[in-house]
Parts: sequence; C-alpha cells; structure tokens
Amino acid sequence: MLSKKTQYAFHALIYLAENVDKGPILISEIASEKSISIKFLENILLELKNAGILGSKKGKGGGYYLLRTPKEIPLARIIRLLDGPIALLPCVSLNYYERCENCKDETVCGLHEVMSKVRDATLKLLENKSLKDILTRE
Repeated sequence: MLSKKTQYAFHALIYLAENVDKGPILISEIASEKSISIKFLENILLELKNAGILGSKKGKGGGYYLLRTPKEIPLARIIRLLDGPIALLPCVSLNYYERCENCKDETVCGLHEVMSKVRDATLKLLENKSLKDILTRE
C-alpha cells in the first residue's frame, strides 16, 4: 500500500506538472490546492529536490518546479524514494534485499518464488509508467 507521504508526493508532482507554465510554485499554493499540511509537504518536496526530481528557486517568484518532464519521472522511482522497497518480502527485493529470518533455503521456498513473480510484474508496470500516464487520466 502506498503511504500518505507517497500519495501526497504524487498529488504535488501532478499539480506542478499541470501548472508548469506558471513557473515555480509556492509550497503554500500546492498545500492549499491539494489539502496537504505545509510542514509535511515541505519534507516531501525537499526529498524530491534532493533526488533531482524537483528544483527550487528562492525569493520573489520562487517555489518548486519539475526538473524533468512528466514522461521522464517513472512511478517506481517515486515509490522507492519515499516508501522504500516495492517487493512484498525483503528476500525478493532488488534494492533492499534481506534474508528472511524463518526461511531455511530461498531456492526451494514457494513463497519466495511467488513473491518474486509478483515483484517482477509490479516492477514491469511501475518502471514503464510515468507521471505522464497519471496526468493523461486526470
């Protein structure tokens, strides 16, 4: 399940993409339009900025803006950045692998095999869908 943090990140990114012609957008405007706490949104936007997804400008006419086009922002990247692993079990995670405590042998574990397939199907979709795909639907 996506955390509120990730959901809010997507709402903010969509708002920035829809208003790209306005230039940098103030946090207060995004927070007001999307009903997100300013403090919570500040942290989210800072993480997105540090990851190279957003840029910011200080002073008059300042705010946040997209550094990439919506098509260049894969959904998987945002989810991993804010929520961590996409895999449902740590033993099948590509980026956050950890051996499961109760598993004696991953090579014969049926749960490991099924969850690997779930991970692969999920990643195939999320890595090939971008912010643009969400914008197209709205």
